[in-house]
Amino acid sequence: MLHNYDCINFLKKKGLIFQLSNENSLKNYMFQKKIFLYCGFDPTAESLHIGHLLPIICLKIFQKYGHTPYIVLGGGTCIIGDPSFQKGLRQKISLNIIKMNQKSIKKQLSFFLPKKNIFNSVKFLNNFDWFKNMTFFSFLENFGKYFSVNSMINRDCVKKRLNNHNLGLSFAEFSYTLLQAYDFYYLYKNYGIILQIGGSDQWGNMISGIHLINKIFKKQVFSLTVPLFTKKNGEKFGKSETGTIWLDSQKTSPYSFYQYWRNIPDEMVDKALQLFVIFGITTKFFISKADIDSKNIIEKKILLAETMTLFVHGDYCLIAVQRIICCLFNSNSLLSLTEKDFLQLLQDGIPSYTCVKFCSLPELLVKIELAPSRYQARVMILSGAIQINRKIEKNINFFFSKQDIFFKKYTLICRGKKNYILIHWII
Repeated sequence: MLHNYDCINFLKKKGLIFQLSNENSLKNYMFQKKIFLYCGFDPTAESLHIGHLLPIICLKIFQKYGHTPYIVLGGGTCIIGDPSFQKGLRQKISLNIIKMNQKSIKKQLSFFLPKKNIFNSVKFLNNFDWFKNMTFFSFLENFGKYFSVNSMINRDCVKKRLNNHNLGLSFAEFSYTLLQAYDFYYLYKNYGIILQIGGSDQWGNMISGIHLINKIFKKQVFSLTVPLFTKKNGEKFGKSETGTIWLDSQKTSPYSFYQYWRNIPDEMVDKALQLFVIFGITTKFFISKADIDSKNIIEKKILLAETMTLFVHGDYCLIAVQRIICCLFNSNSLLSLTEKDFLQLLQDGIPSYTCVKFCSLPELLVKIELAPSRYQARVMILSGAIQINRKIEKNINFFFSKQDIFFKKYTLICRGKKNYILIHWII
């Protein structure tokens, strides 16, 4: 039997808590009854990314233990832009774009947090609803007086921006922490929410909310941050930055998503397995620590990649990814690939090249830069280094035709064992 308060112990055991305010008080509160908690997502893009997965997993765990998660889609706060450890000023987003992004993100989050029952199904809110009619004067009069500029300036993310003389910090961005604090105040007052969840870069904003509620209501509320899952260079994932791994299959294909986890640095694997592979949350099958420890590094990466692809994209997409991998790397026939599989590869799976007319194999190898010259191309062909649709081709006079194309669009060229290029014919 799951006890309300065991949730915190489970999160700590999995390493999912980076910071937690007043842990013992929160446990005592949860010992008595189930709680309402929330996490905010600013709709600055039409999709979430893998940097959002740990807060989502954390919400799912709380929900599993019987608590009720609320999602705040920041239609108001994303107009301002959170400056926390951002490299620059966010681009202005129109209200129409924000609404479309909210709709898309709500659909994504509903996949991860489906309705359980009438008691603890996820609830969605939009903070634009409570900010849109508030005047600047009333906000300063009623809430601005509770915040010290000195403490706000001393926050690390603020100091970092202020020290950058070429960039600085706008007053709007500087005020963001007050808006997030008001969110917590509003949610506590109107919905009884006592816990806010977010990434560790949000700690300063979250503490501001605790401070505001304490000042006005003389009540204790709580904040919990999860560790940030960062890129190889230590930077956090952001919606406006390059190298982002999106949760939307139209922005990052399931195949590319799988390959990200399959190819993460060796030193990150054990930590990622600890954080992400959770029975009943991200995987349907029980996997013990002993099971994981017994695997070699390649098996661990495959387990991680399969678990995360299943969690984010579901059974069908994982099977499709496994089918593509078998065809590309395990000598399986390309005949088992579907047209959607080729579309994944064309989207971002492997390098591609568009051809508008048929040509000879040496000519094509030069065009797609697998060979520096036609002479070198013929040498490669004669040596058996070139494959067309997984079959070695040694004919230097080979000329492409319709019979070499899958679904009237695709041909797979390979130099050596793994140097693939997908030819997209538009004829």
